Amino acid sequence: MIQGTSSGAGKTILVAALCRIFSNFGYSVAPFKSQNMSNFSYKTKNFEISRAQAMQAIAARVEITPHMNPILLKPLGNYYSSVFLQGKFYKKLHANEYYKKFVLPHGLNLVFESYNILRKNHDLIIIEGAGSPAEINLEKFDIANMRVAEKTNSPVILISDIDRGGSFASIVGTLQLLDKKYRKLVKGFVFNKFRGDINILKPGFRKIKQHTGKSVFGVIPMINFSLPEEDSLGVKPKAMSWNKKNIAKMDREIEKLSKLVKFNLNIKAIEGLIK
Repeated sequence: MIQGTSSGAGKTILVAALCRIFSNFGYSVAPFKSQNMSNFSYKTKNFEISRAQAMQAIAARVEITPHMNPILLKPLGNYYSSVFLQGKFYKKLHANEYYKKFVLPHGLNLVFESYNILRKNHDLIIIEGAGSPAEINLEKFDIANMRVAEKTNSPVILISDIDRGGSFASIVGTLQLLDKKYRKLVKGFVFNKFRGDINILKPGFRKIKQHTGKSVFGVIPMINFSLPEEDSLGVKPKAMSWNKKNIAKMDREIEKLSKLVKFNLNIKAIEGLIK
């Protein structure tokens, strides 16, 4: 499972890259994000899910299904969202009603129903978290991060956007705010969007290992890819058409991304987490 120290840390792109890498290794892979908030979706006549999971499915070379994103929230403003469940419109809900009356009584069961369907059909599920697992004000209602990792027995890799600064503090702080039972699920870290000489970071890696007992799996350099973005801080996503030409272009970009990630991360160590 890939979780982040914040929104926009690079979870979606890393999941896409890992989907392609493990697909190239011969695994049957599927992406999964239990709950996604985005106004940018992949829509067919039969269902609608976040376009991020559709892009990750293309990376994994598998059929796009609604179980890859069982809960989609499309913000409407004034704390209301349109709620889609397993690809179908459910109803418009206020945030209070969604968290207090829907998430735990109904949403959680739906999440694991979809996860189990994917698990039966694939060798490997690469799960994407949402936002940060350390949003302690929402921890009770969080069905996208550590509760999912625990129930699915998934090792967690924590990714942080170093371009925005504060990555070392955000990693250590995230771990400190997690319950002890969840900290042990975190196996290591990835730094994303780095500019410059990686040797500058190495003293920090040693210190973070001293503070947390966990290692850094690698550093992804800052590079631009023509892949669809979600709604997130500092990003202005554009609409896109899911025609053959755009999907082929996306596939080429995913292949380039996967090669970059494979070169810069300890993929053998990551593969070891799933065996």
